[in-house]
Amino acid sequence: MEHLLKLSDLTKEELLSILETGHDLKKKLKSGIETPYLKGKTLGMIFQKASTRTRVSFEVGMNQLGGHPLYLSASDLQMGRGESIEDTAQVLSRYLDAIMIRTFDQADVETLAEYGTVPIINGLTDLYHPCQILADLMTIQEVKGSLEGLKFAFVGDGNNMANSLIVGSLLVGASIAVASPKGYRPNDDLLERYIDHPGFLLTEDPYEAVKDADVVFTDVWASMGDEAEAEIRKKVFQNIYQVNHDLLAVADSQVMVQHCLPAHKEEEISTEVFEQHAAYIFEEAENRLHVQKAVLVHLMGVPAYVS
Repeated sequence: MEHLLKLSDLTKEELLSILETGHDLKKKLKSGIETPYLKGKTLGMIFQKASTRTRVSFEVGMNQLGGHPLYLSASDLQMGRGESIEDTAQVLSRYLDAIMIRTFDQADVETLAEYGTVPIINGLTDLYHPCQILADLMTIQEVKGSLEGLKFAFVGDGNNMANSLIVGSLLVGASIAVASPKGYRPNDDLLERYIDHPGFLLTEDPYEAVKDADVVFTDVWASMGDEAEAEIRKKVFQNIYQVNHDLLAVADSQVMVQHCLPAHKEEEISTEVFEQHAAYIFEEAENRLHVQKAVLVHLMGVPAYVS
């Protein structure tokens, strides 16, 4: 494992190892055990999209590991004035020990990895959100005990969350059903790769997707960058693609609900369901911290975790 660009780059063993490390680091933090594994290391954090959880979790996590996080907004870098990704990658690699980037185009993340010489972490792109799915899977392990054989369902826009969830679910041995309207389905190339997988179902019917599901996921109808389409999307999604009490009635009786946040209550999720599952949702948000610390120590070759 050289980078975390997308979950499909990982083996099942690598993904599960990251989760195991996340659980261990969380336990140590709760027990007051210090973990200065990255002392003297610097993580550059490039943000071309606004962030709450990604910025705070990586910054706090790097500090807890004894390293130094360096926040770099688009206006801080010459990238914002036309310097190429290729040149930026080569320059920053001479200063930093790893780079996390939260941006629009997945190609920018891939180019950073191609031309840089340090580990690159995808903090989010329009196509994928691997760190979020790792946190989701870690949370599900805590609640359900295992991932193998579970049924997951995603209801809503086929965005970066849905794309990464499809990959992550199938990689760990869970099945995944996605309910999205036409025109808002997951990435075409991804669907071509997984559409015939026995563990994958694509449907326009949320009830078909959620039937007997152990875990139900959703996300906002208009992701960052899609705000101009918000009203159009609302007309397409409302009254159909909402995770509410009626929809969950067809799920498993012990169903848990996950939301990557921020949530638009009474749109993609009812207030009632959000509050009923808030403990899971906010634990999921906390686990961004722990699992991203795990990614950092794995990528930087910390002997305590990487053989």
